[in-house]
Amino acid sequence: MSILRQRRIGTIAVAAIASGVLLAGCASNGDSGGSTTTGPQTETGAVGIIGDQGDGGSPVEGGTLSFAGYSPVASLDPTKTQPAGSTGGTEMAAVYDLLVRYDAKTDSYEPQLAKELKESDDRLTWTLKLRDGVTFSDGTPVNADAVVSSTNRFNEGHGGNSQAFTAGVKSVEATDEHTVVYTMNQPWTEFPSMLTFGHGMVVAPSSDGPDGTFTPIGAGAYTFESMTPGAELVLKARSDYWNGKPHLDTLKFVDIKDDQPKIDALNTGGIQMAFLRNAAAIDTAKATLPGFYETNSLADVVQINQREGRPGADVRVRQAMQLAIDPEVIDVRAKEGKGLPGNEIFQSWSKWHNIDAPSLNTDEATTLVDAAKADGWDGKITYFTVQAQASQATALAIQAMLAPIGIDVTIEYAASVTDVVKRLYVDKDFDISTGAYSISDEAPFTRLFSALNSTSTNNILGVNDPKMDQILSDIQTAKDDEAKLTAITALQTEVNETVPYLPLAAGANFVPWTDNVYGVKPNSDAIVLLDGAWIKK
Repeated sequence: MSILRQRRIGTIAVAAIASGVLLAGCASNGDSGGSTTTGPQTETGAVGIIGDQGDGGSPVEGGTLSFAGYSPVASLDPTKTQPAGSTGGTEMAAVYDLLVRYDAKTDSYEPQLAKELKESDDRLTWTLKLRDGVTFSDGTPVNADAVVSSTNRFNEGHGGNSQAFTAGVKSVEATDEHTVVYTMNQPWTEFPSMLTFGHGMVVAPSSDGPDGTFTPIGAGAYTFESMTPGAELVLKARSDYWNGKPHLDTLKFVDIKDDQPKIDALNTGGIQMAFLRNAAAIDTAKATLPGFYETNSLADVVQINQREGRPGADVRVRQAMQLAIDPEVIDVRAKEGKGLPGNEIFQSWSKWHNIDAPSLNTDEATTLVDAAKADGWDGKITYFTVQAQASQATALAIQAMLAPIGIDVTIEYAASVTDVVKRLYVDKDFDISTGAYSISDEAPFTRLFSALNSTSTNNILGVNDPKMDQILSDIQTAKDDEAKLTAITALQTEVNETVPYLPLAAGANFVPWTDNVYGVKPNSDAIVLLDGAWIKK
C-alpha cells in the first residue's frame, strides 16, 4: 500500500504535461515482469523510466549485472560519503535497503523496508511501522531500536543532510519493537524524503566493531563480497532477504571513466547499467536505451564567497555578475548547446517555477562595477574550478563575459577533487567557483537549506541573511503546494536581490540499462533499487 501521499495540488505528471512532456511509467518489481511504459525521447523536466522496452515476461533467475557508476565507491559506510545516486547511493541501498522509496509515477513515498509512515493531524510527528520478521544479514532483527541506533549513528557521523534532519527533528524514539516516532520541531511535509537517502539506510548495530573497524551489514537484498578501491565492488544476493531472494546472483559495480565509454560498454554488452550526467551523452543514450531519467534544478551554479575581504562581500559585485553572465552562451561553449540553461532557481518545466531572474544588462552591470571600484575594489576576482573540459569552457566563457564590464578574472584550476573539497568546504578559500545543488521537485527544501541557511555547515557562500532563513523555514513548514510556491517565490525574489550564487543550468541524471534488464525500481536522486531486477537471457 502507498505511504501517506504528499499534500500537493498537482502531480509531477501534471506539471510535465503542462510543459509538453509525457512521463513514462515506473518499472514494477521483478515478479510482474518489469514492464515499462513508453516515454518520449525529449522529456525536459521529466522524472521516471523512459524507453519503449516492453514486457520481459517471467523473471529469469541468476546471472551478474554490471553497473558503471558515476564515481567509484570509496566506502560503504553511509556517513563517509554523500548517499546519492552519483556517489554510491545505489550500492549502499543494495546492502542496507531504504525505509522509504520515492515513486515519481504516483508522486508518493512508498513502503520499502518500512510498511507504513503516517503524519499526525497536528503535523508534528511522523510514525513509522516496520515489517515483521525482517533481519539484517547477520541474522539480528531489524527492529525500532536498530532504526533509532542507525539514525543516531548517521547524525553523529555528520552524514549527508544530517544538519537539516537535526534542525527539523526534535527526537527519534522507539515506542515499541516495530514503531519509530519522529517528533518535529515544526511541521515538515517533505520529511519522508529524508528516509529515501542516508537516514533510510539502516546500518546494523554489529557493523561497528570494538576496534573501530566497520563492516557493511544491512537489511538489503545483497551482501558485501569484495572491493578493489577505485576499480570494482562485488555484492552477492541474500537468500533470506525479507522480500524474497533476488533474481540476480551478483551485482558488480565497475569504474569506467567518462560517459561515452560507458555507452560503448552498454552497446557491446560489457556492462548492463550505467550512470550518465553529461548532456550530450545522455542525449545519445536515451535515443536507444531504456532507463531512469531525472531532471534537477540548479545543476550548475557559480558559487560566490561573500565573506568579508572577498570581492563578493559587496552585493554590487554579485549583482554585476548576475547581469553580465549569459547561461545560454555557457551552454553552447561547455555543453554543445544540449544542456538546460537558465538563470532561475526553478525553470519553466518545474512545478515551482515562479518569477524570472533579472534580465541581462551590461550597461547596468558596468555601473555597479564602477561604483564598487570607486569605493576601493581593484576589479580583480579569482575563479577556482576543476580541470575538466566543460569546467574550463565555462570558466573561459565567464572570464570573457565579465571583462567588458570591468571585472578581471583569473582562473585557477584545482589539482584534484580533494583540493576542491578542502578549499571550498573546509578552508572557504575562494572568490568564485563552480558548483551544483541538484534540487529535485519532490523535495526542494533540504538542499536549499544546506546551501543557504546561516547555520548550515555546507553554506560555503557565507550567507547570513535572517530573511533568507525565515523563507527557508516557510518552505519547510508549507502545508500545501500553494503555500510552498508562495515561499519559493519569496526565495527567488531574495536571490534576485542578494545574489548568493549565479544559476547557470538545470541538469539531468540518466541511468540507462540494456534492453534485456527488467525490474529496476527508481528512487530519488538517481538511486535505483535492484532487489527485483533480472536479466532476460
